[in-house]
Amino acid sequence: MQLSQWRSTGQLLSVNSQHIFYKAQGKGPVLLLIHGYPTASFDWAKLWPALTENYRCITLDMLGFGFSTKAPQKYKIKEQAAVIESLMEHLKITHAHVLSHDYGDTVAQELMARQLDGTLAFRIESLHLLNGGLFPEAHRALPIQKLLLSPIGGLLIHLLNKSAIRKSMQNIFGPNTPPSGQDINDFWALISENNGHKYMHLLLDYMKQRKQYRERWVGALQNADVPVRLTAGMADPISGAHMVARYKELIPEPDTVELADIGHYPQIESAELVLESVQKFLKK
Repeated sequence: MQLSQWRSTGQLLSVNSQHIFYKAQGKGPVLLLIHGYPTASFDWAKLWPALTENYRCITLDMLGFGFSTKAPQKYKIKEQAAVIESLMEHLKITHAHVLSHDYGDTVAQELMARQLDGTLAFRIESLHLLNGGLFPEAHRALPIQKLLLSPIGGLLIHLLNKSAIRKSMQNIFGPNTPPSGQDINDFWALISENNGHKYMHLLLDYMKQRKQYRERWVGALQNADVPVRLTAGMADPISGAHMVARYKELIPEPDTVELADIGHYPQIESAELVLESVQKFLKK
């Protein structure tokens, strides 16, 4: 599926005067898919046709990403979670399985924490995580991310271009599954839409939030009241084998699927293996 087709088959929802791009397709149990940083819901395009055959799939571009509203402000994980709750209420969804990646994992952790608090607007029935910074002490940010999050991030952001994105993405994909030229073009189109590349350093505030709310968000996984699985590309330098090792240390009876030689974007690098893991988990 081309990015233009993905966009043309989506819709916009206004939440607190901000536009949220979302897609809803398929019939069956609801599956909510939450994307990562710095891309958007199009990350799920390779899985979408197969998943929508058996599930009602819902996904969105969170605030500051893709085709949704972008603005010069710090973005909060809790605000992203609230937007998802608004979308689910708009679609009259009361129960959903969740599949998340990267930044989306952190949002899913906040949603799970709300479920444990008894305040979530819908019921999470299962949680399936892909590579993400689940534990801040094990997250290995890229050098460029550390610089953008620093006090000089606002100056460095003006140097960000497609070439820089290409270099960063090539460093985090697996050795045998590099991003294609079309992948890079799509990544940059999503990032630069509505001048979003100028605000990427503001989105990175999530790394500080992970430390601030570590107890809440790690506790949400440790005390989860639904089945949880982690499927991870082990060659990911950001949240690969070392994150899986930490997961096994901290999570009771961990359910993990480990993808050798796959990097940070398993749903793009090895869609078939991720689809197999997702389908088996949901059927179980």
